[in-house]
Amino acid sequence: MTLQPLDTRIPAVLLRIDRNPFHHGTLGAVRSLGRAGIEVHLVADDRGSPVRRSRYLHRMHAPPAPGASLAEVATVLRRVSHRLTGPAVLIPLDDAGALAVSALYEQLTDRFLVPRVPGAVAERVADKAALARVCAQAGVAHPTTLAPESAAEAADAVDLLGTPAVAKWSRPWLLPRDTGLRSTTVLGSPHEAAALFERRTEAGSRLLLQAFVPGTRDADWFVHGCVGRDGVVRGGGTGRKHLSWPRSAGLTVSGDWTANPALWSAAAQVVSALEYRGIFDLDFRRDAATGDFHLIDFNPRPGAQFRLFADGTGTDVVRALHLDLTHRPVPDPQPLHGRTFVVENYAPLAALRTLTRSGSESGSGSGSELAWHAADDPAPGASLRRLWRRHVVRRLRDGMGHRSRQPLTPLSARPAEHPPAVLPAQANRERAVTDA
Repeated sequence: MTLQPLDTRIPAVLLRIDRNPFHHGTLGAVRSLGRAGIEVHLVADDRGSPVRRSRYLHRMHAPPAPGASLAEVATVLRRVSHRLTGPAVLIPLDDAGALAVSALYEQLTDRFLVPRVPGAVAERVADKAALARVCAQAGVAHPTTLAPESAAEAADAVDLLGTPAVAKWSRPWLLPRDTGLRSTTVLGSPHEAAALFERRTEAGSRLLLQAFVPGTRDADWFVHGCVGRDGVVRGGGTGRKHLSWPRSAGLTVSGDWTANPALWSAAAQVVSALEYRGIFDLDFRRDAATGDFHLIDFNPRPGAQFRLFADGTGTDVVRALHLDLTHRPVPDPQPLHGRTFVVENYAPLAALRTLTRSGSESGSGSGSELAWHAADDPAPGASLRRLWRRHVVRRLRDGMGHRSRQPLTPLSARPAEHPPAVLPAQANRERAVTDA
């Protein structure tokens, strides 16, 4: 594998506002850039995380508080910039950070290199309520989505859509911690929808309800890429999700790089329609009846499993962004179809199989990658094993209050003749029946 000549004079600043000590995507970004000789600064609350053990992390900085205002985020980033010798590439790793960086573009460009995303595009794609309209604009299938205005309307919406149905909070980055609320939930009855609607104030955003169409095995796919200043998508690829946590949904625990030209074309269609710039992570679900791919989520930042798409030149989406923003050429892609990615704390048996196939000193080679273990950076993996055992024991001791709930599932509805926008649950009832 040939590593690309990134401009090592330009450091990288990684921003994550969300509190998650087990966010393996952060470690992936630290390693990717650090291995290329880039000085990596991390703005995150990861003092108790395995990430801080990485040999490739230059320095950690205190992050903005969850729910911080734009002014507070700007203050933190200016403070970090004063400790640097010059401009740095700024890469947000969660939705809250991505939205803040997009909104603060004009205030940040004197100290940071960031993609210019037009208007409020980042917020439009991250907001689940606006995503339906984005899909309609791009001509890409999206689940029929209802937006109830009362608990009774929520119950009626599930009656209309059928069960199981899918509940989503439109702005999941606003969900408070330790409440049991999840960004996506499978509902089995109208009563459950009404009860969830009553927690909308606690959730901080609108409740959306979507129809459920079960898919076959390997129905869940994802697409990662980086749109350069010239509008061309570089880096990334199309991948299949084999395992996830929570089961059948949630974050990718195991996946592989699988060529899917039609899906890649659909993703390019969406980002082109939006004039989007920067790194993106899209989730799709394939309709078992029609074969259509429904766009489920658009994340305006790297997905946690982005390292799956490290190609034969060593290029992944964070390296592609650094190259583009420093005006260096991004190499022609050399896809490594069949390459796998496994998050070992969620799938230990799959991780063991990966190590057995790759050799005990591997785990980050061309054919496979583990989220935490790497022969050239062993400390985070060792730390993860210790911390994860404590985490599991603590959760078991606390009773695992959420265990009895249904697993989260990114779902899609039957394809509409015209991709539907978000519909009020009652006022557009007849149209919803047609679209559903």
